[in-house]
Formats: sequence, C-alpha cells, structure tokens
Amino acid sequence: MFVEPHFDNSEFRPRTGWLEVIAGSMFSGKTEELIRRLNRAKIAKQQIQIFKPSIDQRYHAQHVVSHNSNAIFSTPVEQASRILTLSESADVVGIDEVQFFDASIVQVCSQLANQGKRVIVAGLDLDFKAKPFGSMPQLMAVAEFVTKLHAICMRCGGIANFSYRLVASQEEVLLGETEAYEARCRRCFYTGDQEKNKIHPQHEIQ
Repeated sequence: MFVEPHFDNSEFRPRTGWLEVIAGSMFSGKTEELIRRLNRAKIAKQQIQIFKPSIDQRYHAQHVVSHNSNAIFSTPVEQASRILTLSESADVVGIDEVQFFDASIVQVCSQLANQGKRVIVAGLDLDFKAKPFGSMPQLMAVAEFVTKLHAICMRCGGIANFSYRLVASQEEVLLGETEAYEARCRRCFYTGDQEKNKIHPQHEIQ
C-alpha cells in the first residue's frame, strides 16, 4: 500500500527530492491518483506545476482530465526538456501520460528530484502488445516510490493489468478511450483476438 511521503510544511521545499511513479493499464485510475496527490499538495500551499504531452488532447487541450472527468490545469509540452525550464519555481511537479515523452524524460525527472522537488508521474507501463512502454521501465527503476494500479477486466471482472486494443491499427501510439481499448486480465488478454492484434505469447495459457 502506498503511503504518501510527508515533510514539514514549514520548509519552503523538502530537503531531498524524490520521484513517484503511478503505473497501470488503461482505466486503472492513474490520472485520478495523480490529480488527487497534486490537489493535496495545493491544499498544503505548495507550488505545483503539471505537464502533459502536447499530443494528448482527448478531453482538453490544456487540462489533465481523468476518465471520471476530474480535471486540473496543465501545460502541454512537446519536448521533455521544456519541463525543466517551466518548473523552476515549483515544489511539486506532476507529469501525466509520461510514456509518450522522449527518452530524456528519465534524466529530466532525475534532475528535478535532485533539485529537491517532489516529482509525480503517471503512465501506462505496458503498450497494447503487452510490451514495456516508452521510458516507464527506467522511471520505475530509479523512482523512490512506485504505485501499480489495476483496472477491472471488461470481459470477466477479474483484476486487469493489460490494455487490449479493439481496433486493427498497429501504431504504438493510438490515443483513444472505450471505443478503442478494453482493460483485460492476463487470460482474457491473451485469449482475445490474437490475429487482429498480432500477439504471440511464448506460452499458451491453459
């Protein structure tokens, strides 16, 4: 169970920064959890800056919006390096859909934490082929705190850890919601339409 780090609010900034990673499948509540943590920081009167990749405009061009329609203002950026210059005065930095950023996002997050900032990122740990997505493995490796969230399998009601693509596109990045993806458990994911998704598991599930 994740316990949010605590520091004395009398300090303008924590003496030591850190990185928190919120990972999981589609519809697992990653953005909801990111917004919750950032709102708590705002209540504590900490200076926050929120960023998202500019390609993600599913709900709003600027706001980070969860599937439950909770929202918080953010700054869309194309390059991960821009986050460094735009968050100089922040105590807490939040980044949504972090898997879409270029590989330099790992160094950016580490540098922000080294500056004494609390860095909270949320993203998909696996792509639609069940392969590690973008820089998420590296971020999870260097983070002080990792929270793995799960959805509910839309086929059997079990614990879902996979994002099953319903459409035929083989593009790695395909933004979409329930019309394009389902959250599925391991069994339902691998016993789905393997021909359409071109998934070839090494071991057949019995």
